[in-house]
Amino acid sequence: MRLSRSHPRYASLKVRAELAELARAGLVAPEGLIAHGRGETFDYLLGERTSASARAAERAAADWLRHARHPVLSVNGNVAALAAREVAVLARACPGLGVEVNLFHRTPGRARAIETRLRAAGVREVLGVRPTARIPGLPSDRARVDRHGILVADVCVVPLEDGDRTGALRALGKRVIAIDLNPLSRTSQEADLPIVDELRRALGNLATDVRKRTPAPRDGRFRAFDRRAALAAALVTIDRNLTRAAARNRRASRTGRAWSRPAPGTAGRSRRTP
Repeated sequence: MRLSRSHPRYASLKVRAELAELARAGLVAPEGLIAHGRGETFDYLLGERTSASARAAERAAADWLRHARHPVLSVNGNVAALAAREVAVLARACPGLGVEVNLFHRTPGRARAIETRLRAAGVREVLGVRPTARIPGLPSDRARVDRHGILVADVCVVPLEDGDRTGALRALGKRVIAIDLNPLSRTSQEADLPIVDELRRALGNLATDVRKRTPAPRDGRFRAFDRRAALAAALVTIDRNLTRAAARNRRASRTGRAWSRPAPGTAGRSRRTP
């Protein structure tokens, strides 16, 4: 499919086309396409930009990664398809960060395809391609993990995940950093440190924050984070953007002019956005 760069949603359409192609190739599960569409909807509502509250969560998450004894980043098909390069950049910025394949719809071929994509992007070691352990209490293939990775991690970064596994990881005493555009999802609600931001923006910001700061001791000491306040701030941002959109429509209706949606990344722009 040929896409015109002049299309106002060119970047979004390009990502969708890439995901569809990778789904046909078997790397992305069909269910992953539905999940991406749901996330993109919430990015609309959040103004397609990193809010101040999400940025604060990213800085806190970077601090946790710097102090973690054994941090691990979990990668599913959508993460590999959307952000393999950003995963590699973060892994280089945070020495000691493990990168592990973890899949709900697991086949050996999908796991190998994700490993190949991550390595091509610059990830040196990929765990979890051949799982060697299980998380207790999980009936799905999400339970299958690497005994050198997620099983022994003290901090797990779980982008685009599911709430069941997030809860199971926390039950094992692990701290879970979630990256999820939906502040109402089970993953966001269950995580110790939810980042309500688009995946590539969040991973890029994490890498920047890790690099900016001086090396920290991997002592397992983590600053407190108010996850409920972070989720509430994300909902306030959505409410504010919807309120402003409604006001623009009302003004356009009164003047008889057609209303057009703001350009991507400009909706609800405010220095005071939580």
